[in-house]
Amino acid sequence: MEALAEQGVTVLFKADAERMREGRKPWTFVASGDPFHEDLLVRTGRRVGGGLPETCLPQLRERGLIIPE
Repeated sequence: MEALAEQGVTVLFKADAERMREGRKPWTFVASGDPFHEDLLVRTGRRVGGGLPETCLPQLRERGLIIPE
C-alpha cells in the first residue's frame, strides 16, 4: 500500500462489523487520487477480505500504477 501512496493514491481497506452482522459483504477496498482521471476510483466489496488484493491490484496495474509483487 505504501507504493500506491507514493504514487498519489489514497487507499482505504475496511472491515465493517455492522455490514457483517447484517449478512452483507463486510470488506471494502477503495483506491482514489491523482493518478486517476476524471475522479475515477477502484472500489470493490467482498465477503472475504483476503481476496481483495487479487481483485483490485490488477485493476490498478491496468491504470498504469506500479505495484511491487
